[in-house]
Amino acid sequence: MARFLVVPQWQGSPSTRAMLLVDGASAIAGDLPRNATTVLDVPLEAGESLGTGVHRLSSLQRIRAMVAEAMTPDTVIIGGDCSVTVAALDTIDREDLAVVWCDAHPDLHTDETSPSGAFSGMALRAVLGEGEPQLALSPGLPAERVIVVGARVLDDAEQEPLSRLTRLSVADLAEPDVLADAVAASGAARVWMHIDVDVLDPAEIAGVSTAAPFGASAAALAAAIRALRARVPLAGATISGFAPRTPLDAVEDLGAILRLVGAVA
Repeated sequence: MARFLVVPQWQGSPSTRAMLLVDGASAIAGDLPRNATTVLDVPLEAGESLGTGVHRLSSLQRIRAMVAEAMTPDTVIIGGDCSVTVAALDTIDREDLAVVWCDAHPDLHTDETSPSGAFSGMALRAVLGEGEPQLALSPGLPAERVIVVGARVLDDAEQEPLSRLTRLSVADLAEPDVLADAVAASGAARVWMHIDVDVLDPAEIAGVSTAAPFGASAAALAAAIRALRARVPLAGATISGFAPRTPLDAVEDLGAILRLVGAVA
């Protein structure tokens, strides 16, 4: 049985609505099995950049240590902003691991290129071992074992690092086996599934910080994940980026989110 670790971190987000990520994590946690769920008591203070180009670095480091202490095998992380995945990956063996990054934004900035200084937008670059050394994985994942799914909002500075990675479009998810084929081609023996819920189409989910049109359907993404799991074991997963404006919005969005929870867990 999967274990759930709820990490209501907001400090990595660039959004003015970042604190709503705390509410989103709590809303998802309310529908998870209580005896298999741990909720981290994440500090609410913003923290300091500590002389770096990453805003709120001190809080991000503190939460990372909390994640490391709470992680167990086969953990499903519930964020919070999507940089919680970097904290989770830092705790596990990555020698034979692939990462599937499902996100409307590729999160491939560094502290030198980021327009916001928010670590969430640098998260996948940190997975590759690049960017601020205090947060980047060491060693980082090789580019050939990273698959980006559904990215459709890109900054110029992200184009070059994205060109080094395997990229699948929303349309590619129409064939459930395409994702599994891409992971198998990487040579990885295990896979971590990262899902920022803004990868979904706005018609399916409203509670995201920055909606992007022409996204995936929850049904297609869930089918692709199940096809992937039939061929490559999951080392863990993240579901992040849920920021509902109101409790009613949270209720209306939870159907799509729980479909994804079911697919990874």
